[in-house]
Amino acid sequence: MATVRLRPIQATDLDALADMTAEGPDDDPFGFFGFRAANSAQRRFNADGFITDNLGSLAVITDDDELAGTVGWFALQHGPSASARAYNVGIHLRAAHRGRGYGTAAQDEIAKYLFANTLVERLEASTDVENIAEQRALVKAGYQREGVLRHAQFRAGEWHDLVMYSRLRGDPAPSLD
Repeated sequence: MATVRLRPIQATDLDALADMTAEGPDDDPFGFFGFRAANSAQRRFNADGFITDNLGSLAVITDDDELAGTVGWFALQHGPSASARAYNVGIHLRAAHRGRGYGTAAQDEIAKYLFANTLVERLEASTDVENIAEQRALVKAGYQREGVLRHAQFRAGEWHDLVMYSRLRGDPAPSLD
């Protein structure tokens, strides 16, 4: 099984991240939400290094020390108290690194990281109902399918249904062998 490590995004990663944001809908049909400014990665890096309490991204690094992509999170509130906070996690892999197990490993690693460094109890991940590869990766990484969110995402000119997954702090660790 592929292994990865996560680390903070570095200035040396910014060109590769800019290339990823330049990908169009044909390059990444499930992850394209419109083009971004060419300097958006640099501006975000300058502003907060891609890590805040409510929103963050980490670099996904392969055993060969290659940047495979990013994995990130954003805060959700399921009620008014701090204990009702969850994180939604997501991944964006460079085209050359897709389909090689890095996504599964990164989804597991981000869960371990967030459970070790925050008080959050629940992680959520959603993906297009047609993105079967990501659904398999989430299950292998220990996330459990919860249901379908109808018309939850507007992308490529139309509404898309998403499949929702979750992983709780006390869930059994996945076997990634």
